[in-house]
Amino acid sequence: MKIILDNCTPAPLRRFLPGHQVHHCSDVGWERLENGILLAQAETQYDLFITCDLNMRYQQNMKDRKIAILELGIQHWPTLRQHVAQVAQTVDSMQPGEYRVLFQS
Repeated sequence: MKIILDNCTPAPLRRFLPGHQVHHCSDVGWERLENGILLAQAETQYDLFITCDLNMRYQQNMKDRKIAILELGIQHWPTLRQHVAQVAQTVDSMQPGEYRVLFQS
C-alpha cells in the first residue's frame, strides 16, 4: 500500500509500517499544501493518508473519497511510539475510502 503521512504526523512512524511504501509530505514537497488541496493531490498517488489533524473530518468533505484516511489522536511521538503495533494493524485493515479514528482524545 502507498501511504502518505501528513505534516503533523511524526515521520518516524514510517519505520513501523513494513511492507508499505511510506512517504512524509515533506519528502514529496507537499509541506505547504492546505488540507483540501493536499487530500486531492494525495488521492491521485496514494492509497492511505495518515494524519494527526483532529479537525480534518470537520473541515473537509470526506464523502466520495477514494483514499483511505486514518486519523491518529496522538501526535506526540514518544506517546505514539508506544502504540505503533496497533497503528500498523489498523493500517493493514484499512479499505479504500474508509475514514477511521484511532486514539480519540
